[in-house]
Amino acid sequence: MLFNDTYQTIREATEGIFRDKGSKFIAYAYPIKTENEIKEIIAVLRNEHAKARHFCWAMRLTPDRNVHRFNDDGEPSGTAGRPILNALLSADVTNILVVVARYFGGTLLGVPGLINAYKSATQEALSAANIVQKTVNDV
Repeated sequence: MLFNDTYQTIREATEGIFRDKGSKFIAYAYPIKTENEIKEIIAVLRNEHAKARHFCWAMRLTPDRNVHRFNDDGEPSGTAGRPILNALLSADVTNILVVVARYFGGTLLGVPGLINAYKSATQEALSAANIVQKTVNDV
């Protein structure tokens, strides 16, 4: 198969909200070009959402989509970062960071509930996004 020189990303930052049993999950999607942008974005969100418990995230980079990372930020392993990443994979977008700020509502959601909440918040942010196709030569 030939290397595909086009990829999909988002035009500008968007957000989506998902609520479950009093907990609020606010997903922020950002177009990014390098991993270096992640720390600063998360620091800004931590400042804006001082009362949020968790800042879980996933990102994908490069047109061949092979660079990806995720972080559960204290949630049970596999319940936050991986579902966010899976939503990015399903939407086939890259050069994107999604951070989900979670406000705990007092009721534990359990593993399936957490997976669903992080995935759903991410899907909300992506559905609000203007998805654009770019070529590898676009700056």
